[in-house]
Formats: sequence, structure tokens, C-alpha cells
Amino acid sequence: MTLHPPKFTTLGCRLNAYETEAMKELAAQAGLSGAVVVNTCAVTSEAVRKARQEIRRLRRENPDARLIVTGCAAQTEPETFAAMAEVDLVIGNTEKMQPETWARLSPDFIGQTERVQVDDIMSVTETAGHLIDGFGTRSRAYVQVQNGCDHRCTFCIIPFGRGNSRSVPAGVVVEQIKRLVDAGYNEVVLTGVDLTSWGADLPAAPKLGDLVMRILRLVPDLPRLRISSIDSIEVDDNLMQAIATEPRLMPHLHLSLQHGDDLILKRMKRRHLRDDAIRFTEEALNLRPDMTFGADIIAGFPTETEAHFENSLKLVDDCNLTWLHVFPYSPRPGTPAARMPQVKGQAIKDRAARLRAAGDRQVAAHLAQQVGRDHHILMENPHMGRTEQFTEVILSTPQPEGHIVTARITGLSGAQLTA
Repeated sequence: MTLHPPKFTTLGCRLNAYETEAMKELAAQAGLSGAVVVNTCAVTSEAVRKARQEIRRLRRENPDARLIVTGCAAQTEPETFAAMAEVDLVIGNTEKMQPETWARLSPDFIGQTERVQVDDIMSVTETAGHLIDGFGTRSRAYVQVQNGCDHRCTFCIIPFGRGNSRSVPAGVVVEQIKRLVDAGYNEVVLTGVDLTSWGADLPAAPKLGDLVMRILRLVPDLPRLRISSIDSIEVDDNLMQAIATEPRLMPHLHLSLQHGDDLILKRMKRRHLRDDAIRFTEEALNLRPDMTFGADIIAGFPTETEAHFENSLKLVDDCNLTWLHVFPYSPRPGTPAARMPQVKGQAIKDRAARLRAAGDRQVAAHLAQQVGRDHHILMENPHMGRTEQFTEVILSTPQPEGHIVTARITGLSGAQLTA
């Protein structure tokens, strides 16, 4: 009988993609074969619907495979996936990162193990020890430094999929980044579920800015450090100092803003107000004039009126936002927001479209401002790379993948620059 390596499908966030790489290694070490593994997302009801759709499709394409479902949706609603005839096994978010889970699945787990292996995620107090050296492209590596979330935003199911916040110790992070630099990576991205809460559970409760400064000090050969989504209200003094003084920290921050109206922010149980977001972006731009911002914004949160929505729309300009991730609100069962008065579906769709149009205008303005400027571009393939602000650039002549090249921007092509 031919043994086929397992197939993996990832839905959702960058952290899920990171963890899929870890699962691939764990499954290979265990000798797992003939399986299809789906790493699901639970961020919206639509994400869960897509997971079920993907599972049905994969079963049709792989009728003889053993189909394993894991990830946040499997953690938050294991019964949904256990009830699907297509599914052989449901594994929780903690279990998926444990070598013994995969060892138990080989060579043939059917009938020999519990069909649902999902423990209480809230009882987990440590990050998984499995580190991936070099996940990402050959040019950029992602390093998970934090998992879980201690906050309970009224729209969000993620803490129940990821558990409470826990941090990877700074020394472990630094050693991993040193290995990545030695392996030839020119850019490292720090990732987590609630990145700015990093350190709260560690001795002496260091802050994310302490970690950033430590990395830049102890890994002097790292050309570029990038941080992923942050909560601006939790940004500490050292992170602001790094923004102001460290050119190797890339001038691109993705902000978890969610809305631009104070009443809606309170109903979301966010910890910041509109003016806090504006104050942070003004300060960051003052310290680093080439800084660009991305942001998550939800359209159509329950009770949102047109006036509330207008405040979100104005926030795009008020915070100088460039890269928008717009989420049309959809209720997640089990969250407080799902029990609030809902906005009509068509209004949600229209408001999301208006936000995306505002984002498109901001991108166009940002691109136009770059023409004639020199940028240091990290090449992702021979013809495409990204600037310090994460803007895509198409180069006219091939360049070595993974190298940082300096080029002058000559024009635009859709949502990309040309050089």
C-alpha cells in the first residue's frame, strides 16, 4: 500500500498558518499518512460556514482519507464538526501542538482513539514549545511570541478558541531570531493573538517594547523587524522609543481599532476611545513621518446608526489609515453582541463597501506619494518585493529572492508600485 503524506488546509489568520507548519513537522515525525487536516478559523460565523464547506469539498476529493479538523472553530464548537459525517476526528487548539497527539494518530488511529479531543483551553497557562524556523517566504519569517487573549470584546469568540494570554520568554524569542538570521532571513515578523499583551504573564511583566528593543540590541545582524497587529492603547514607552529611534523597526503598524464611535466602542467593550486612536497615530507619525497604518474596522456592529458609522468613516482620514481590513459584522453565537439589536444585512453590506472605497482612496494616495522616492525593497520573488511600509513593488529587472535592494519608484500599476 502506498503511504501518502498528510494534506493540510489552513483557514484564517497568520497564526493559524504558522501553526499548520508546526503540525506538518509533528505529523511527519509521527509518520502520519493518508490524512487530510483542516485548520479552521472561528472569527466570524461566515468563517465557520466556510470551514464546513471546505471539509465537504475535501471529503469529496479525498474519499478514502482520514479527515481531521482542528483550529479555533474546532475548539469553540467541537460538536458542530463531530456531527459532520465527513469528519473522522476533532482536535483542539492545545492538542494540535502536542507531539503525543500526532503520535497517537499513527499508523492507524480509527477506532483506537477518542473522536473528539478538545480540552478546556482556559486551563492552558503556557505557549506551545514548538517553534518554526523560517515559516513564510524565503525572504520573511514569522515568529509567534504570544497566544490567547485576556480581553472579552463583546463581538469576539477568539479567547474561547485560543485561551488566555500567554507569552514566549524573550530569551527564547531572541535565540530563534538569531537562528533565522543565520539561515539568511532579512526580515522577521512578530505575531500573536493580542501582541501588545506580550509579557504580562512573565516574571517582572515586561512589555512588547522591551522585547522589540532587546531583539534589536541582541541581534544586530537582523536587517528588518516588523510587528503585526497591535492594540494602540496598550503601546508602551519603549515601543514608542523604538518607533522614534530604530530604523530597523519597519514603519508599518496594523491597529486593532474596530470602530470610530465612542458609544459603539464601549458596547464592543474596547479599551480605547476615538481620541485615543487619533492621539496615538499623530504621535507615531510625529516620531516617524514615514509610518503607515493598517486597521481592522467592523461595519454594522449591533445598534450602529448612520451617525455612528460616519465616525468610523471619518476615522480613516483622522488616523491617516492606509491599509484597511473591513469586516462586515456577523453575529457569533455565544457572544454578548449576538444578543444586541442587529443592523439590517443590506445596511451592513453598504457600509462595508463605503469603508472599502475610503480605503482604496487612501491606498491610491499613498502610492502616488511614493513616485520618485527611493525605497529599500525586500524581494519576495525575482520581480516583486515590498517596501518598508509593506507596499508591493514590481521591479523591471529580476532581483535575487530574499535580498533587500534599493530602487527608485517610477510609477503605479493598480495597487502596486513599479520600479
